[in-house]
Amino acid sequence: MKIGLYFGTYNPIHVGHLIIANHMAEFADLDQIWMVVTPHNPLKKKATLLDDQQRLQMVFLATEDYPKIKPSDIEFKLPQPSYTVITLEHLKEKYSNHEFSLIMGEDNLKTLHKWRNYEVILENHDIYVYPRISDEPENVELKSHPKIHVIDAPIVEISSTFIRNSIKEGKNIQPLLPPKVWEYIDHNNFYKK
Repeated sequence: MKIGLYFGTYNPIHVGHLIIANHMAEFADLDQIWMVVTPHNPLKKKATLLDDQQRLQMVFLATEDYPKIKPSDIEFKLPQPSYTVITLEHLKEKYSNHEFSLIMGEDNLKTLHKWRNYEVILENHDIYVYPRISDEPENVELKSHPKIHVIDAPIVEISSTFIRNSIKEGKNIQPLLPPKVWEYIDHNNFYKK
């Protein structure tokens, strides 16, 4: 099975994340998308970052009606800070019958050369890139690499930061969240302070 790994803090997961994940599941040659919830780095203070399990629960709620999209807490069990190359090695050992690829925005591709052991990632894994609006100069060499697949996905300009700030300001941002995620956030009074 070919799995696309879509990493994020998902604080909170929003319809933009689902649009991209679903587009990759339906229009790229991937069998499943695993939405990998990135754990809270214990060395960093992030007042707005919800607990790992709460963010995982939101991803679960958001994806339960999408059979090709699965939540993943694989990084919760790995040493911190999380490095993608380590996560990929762990997944390869644990699920040897699967082939793992990365899903990332064009903005992340532009900085891929700064990632730990990015050459190892490129050598062993395909990378599916969706378009993002960014001021960073384009990395033409990376974009033309045979393991890089640029997917003509919708450009979604919704950010979790915008959602958190809007909730704090008492704005109604319900359309930007899957209904069950909105209910979960509202019920628990998340992001209001």
